[in-house]
Amino acid sequence: MADANDDLPARVLSGIQPSGTLHLGNYFGAMRQHIALQDEFPGESFYFIADYHALTTLRDAETLRHNVFDVALTYLACGLDPDKALLFRQSDVPEVTELSWLLSTVTGMGLLERAHSYKDKVAQGIKPVVGLFFYPVLMAADILLYKSSLVPVGKDQIQHVEMTQDMATHFNETYAKQAPILRRPEWRLSNTPYVPGIDGRKMSKSYGNTLPMFLSGKKLKKAVGQVVTDSTPLGDPLPLTRTNEAGETVKDNVYALIELFCDEAELAQIRTWYAAGKREGADFGWGHAKQLLAAKIDAHFAEARARRDHYLANPDEVEAVLRRGAERARAVARATIDECKRACGLMS
Repeated sequence: MADANDDLPARVLSGIQPSGTLHLGNYFGAMRQHIALQDEFPGESFYFIADYHALTTLRDAETLRHNVFDVALTYLACGLDPDKALLFRQSDVPEVTELSWLLSTVTGMGLLERAHSYKDKVAQGIKPVVGLFFYPVLMAADILLYKSSLVPVGKDQIQHVEMTQDMATHFNETYAKQAPILRRPEWRLSNTPYVPGIDGRKMSKSYGNTLPMFLSGKKLKKAVGQVVTDSTPLGDPLPLTRTNEAGETVKDNVYALIELFCDEAELAQIRTWYAAGKREGADFGWGHAKQLLAAKIDAHFAEARARRDHYLANPDEVEAVLRRGAERARAVARATIDECKRACGLMS
């Protein structure tokens, strides 16, 4: 079986939903890796803002437009280079909905019924609309439309990439046995797949436990001050671990967040302060640990905040990046959808 996809360059693709203000979990769990991959795959890094996906839970047009702009703004502020990576709105490439329908004709109901994400969201009280159930098919179309080879995801999305692999196989075996059209993608986990929120659970907008990326000054200190700790008195040794609701031993919330910003030498020093409850002869307690965390967050995002301010003052530059990204992405998408439609008998 000849597979022309074997001759294609490696291509990375990922998306992010515009569901609210981006936070440390978004950055360390996904965005930082995306931006690093633009140097590993220059010209072959495709990042889209998943506004179609967002419609399953977000029904306010103005909020959606604001959130899309904020995601684009944040990527650019954090270092995404439009000359190395494509950044675009999902909805600016309508071919993705065409491919979704083609995939739906070869995708079994049983595959979608096994989706963990759908079950979890319904259990959280999200209305079980058809779009939420259909989410894995649209996600598969997002990936397969650009013949992506690598998809960086969090652990909760691995199953969706595996479902995408199944859909690509089903389509090729149904319509393109001799010359497979859709490329089988592989997933890659972030180096930091889990970032704790201020309450110790995974940082998530749905839990309301996030630390926004661009806070500074008093607002940042106030937010960090809400990170949950125990009642260890000032000057006593601070615990590096805690027991979570599942009875598992995990890192202390404050230390786990500090760890994201420090190298091993710094962490070794901080661990000595924790163990002694002292720093340079003075007492060291939770308040001091939180001050340290706030300072690390403030310093880490200082340059990004400055770039963000520039783009806030020049929104046309952000829009130009999205439109250029969509143009380039759509050229790839159109070629793929034409191949698929010919294979299905929808085009000559």
